Amino acid sequence: MGVVYLVWLAEPPNGAPPDPKVLVTRAVRTMNLRAVSIGIVPESRPGSIGLVGLPVWMWNASQDAETWGPVTKTAAVGAYSVTATAQVDKVVWSMGDGQVVVCRTPGTAYRDSFGDDDSPTCGYRYDRQGRYTVRATSYWHVDWAGLGQSGTIPLQFSDSTTITIGEVQVLNQ
Repeated sequence: MGVVYLVWLAEPPNGAPPDPKVLVTRAVRTMNLRAVSIGIVPESRPGSIGLVGLPVWMWNASQDAETWGPVTKTAAVGAYSVTATAQVDKVVWSMGDGQVVVCRTPGTAYRDSFGDDDSPTCGYRYDRQGRYTVRATSYWHVDWAGLGQSGTIPLQFSDSTTITIGEVQVLNQ
């Protein structure tokens, strides 16, 4: 019986191609993908209160490749490589009252000049006062190809914030 030595090789022996899924995983890790950076009006800061029946605006406050895409990365071992491209398909906003809003764009950032107009891209209206935890879940798809193969990997990332909705009471004397 002979002696067996175990060694780690940076590349597969005899030029055998690596597993493309290993390279895809490596490429995706370098993308630093994450959930949208929540932009919302009313804001989540103390003293900011929205009103029942008035619009809530939601958007990606940091519209960069890591929060929306597209972002493309390549991972290689020797002469073998896999290229992956990631892009957000949609953001699902769970509004904290049992309702869900699906937005397929990064949304439109609110400006005071918009007043009480509805968001043209991603909005909501509450019908009750309260404190609501709003969760934004970004649904990504990563398309990849290399080593004669291709595929799509679904990913999702979430973030949340809390907003306050009040109610205006009219008093007649």
